[in-house]
Amino acid sequence: MPDHFTLGVNYWPRRKAMYWWSQFDAAEVDDDFSLIASLGLNIVRIFLLWDDFQPDPNTVDQTALANLVRVADLAEKHKLGLDVTFFTGHMSGPNWSPRWLLQEREGFSSPYFGFMRQVLSQGRIVPDGNYRNMFSDPIALGAERLLLTTVVRELKGHKGVALWNLGNEPDLFAWPEDAAHGRAWVREMTALIREIDPDTPVTVGLHGGDIEEDTGLRVHDIFAETDLAVMHAYPMYTEWARGPLDPDHVPFMTALTAHLADKPALMEEFGGCTNLKGKPSETWEWQAYGLDRTQFMASEEDFAEYIRQVLPNLHEIGATGAMIWCFADYAEELWDIPPCGESRHERHFGLVRPDGTLKPHAEVLKQFAATRPEVKPIPDYAKFPGLSGEQYYEKKIYEEIGALYQNYLKRKG
Repeated sequence: MPDHFTLGVNYWPRRKAMYWWSQFDAAEVDDDFSLIASLGLNIVRIFLLWDDFQPDPNTVDQTALANLVRVADLAEKHKLGLDVTFFTGHMSGPNWSPRWLLQEREGFSSPYFGFMRQVLSQGRIVPDGNYRNMFSDPIALGAERLLLTTVVRELKGHKGVALWNLGNEPDLFAWPEDAAHGRAWVREMTALIREIDPDTPVTVGLHGGDIEEDTGLRVHDIFAETDLAVMHAYPMYTEWARGPLDPDHVPFMTALTAHLADKPALMEEFGGCTNLKGKPSETWEWQAYGLDRTQFMASEEDFAEYIRQVLPNLHEIGATGAMIWCFADYAEELWDIPPCGESRHERHFGLVRPDGTLKPHAEVLKQFAATRPEVKPIPDYAKFPGLSGEQYYEKKIYEEIGALYQNYLKRKG
């Protein structure tokens, strides 16, 4: 990545959400990218919903591929770079499986904190849905190789592509057999990309779960194989944070990622859900996926102040950039279908409201972008001397991450 501090956004259209590839509208994307560029952002993360791009493991859908090229053209038009995320996979609560990976079986190899995630395929809920493991299933591996090589060959050298990404929080979709297999999978897939396109950086969208436990995708292993280290983090989902709008949590997670990976890190996904316009911060309660759910919903003003604090804190700890989750609140016609029907808070993470108007934190991002920040050296307080990645996982130091955070805060002062 360049020396300038990258600022970007994770993208799903407000009127289409996860259904945009099957209902593609180039004019909608053009309008959205124009707005994103007007805020001074320079990178847009998009997600290749796996079933849309590979309805068959032996082919890549040519319509989806042509639409992806059109998106890259629009990114170039607006002087944006795409963070192209493959094998999606896990997204906003449910897991979206390609139809050919589905398999009737009891249970699944990944622990999901006491519950099985909702599975969708072809845009529909799969009752008792299960699927084979993407890290080990031979058919899945062959399909992955095909999708990577096809897309990268099609877009190699395109000025609208900034980054290749091997997955969105892939441990929430499946776990590799162990850490060695996880690293080997990333090594192989990264090598396939580099054979075709040695110039565009490669990463994997790891998240806080990969730092808070051993998922088989260990930060130091995975990012030893890629060009960039990235992290996704949310204090509102973190018990040991100082609250749902803790402005030091995201910078700490970025700093810890950079230390374990031994390279500067990009905060690829952070943000929060906001209450309806004019409503105060409050906690919502409802039932989701058959379980009781509570979720802090920030007022738009409180959330804007949170972003106002997080951005300079990230800049100070030597992060290479920050990418907000996400572009849009989803239009009300999407509220009764996955993921918004069950995951009600997922309706409200956007820079823009369902009617397309900007929330206050969009202006905060624009003002920060206007300062044209450059990447800073990592300060001493954001380092963790004596702690190696191997130690972190083998000695289960991740179980003491709350104490690591408190020490970070003391060092910061």
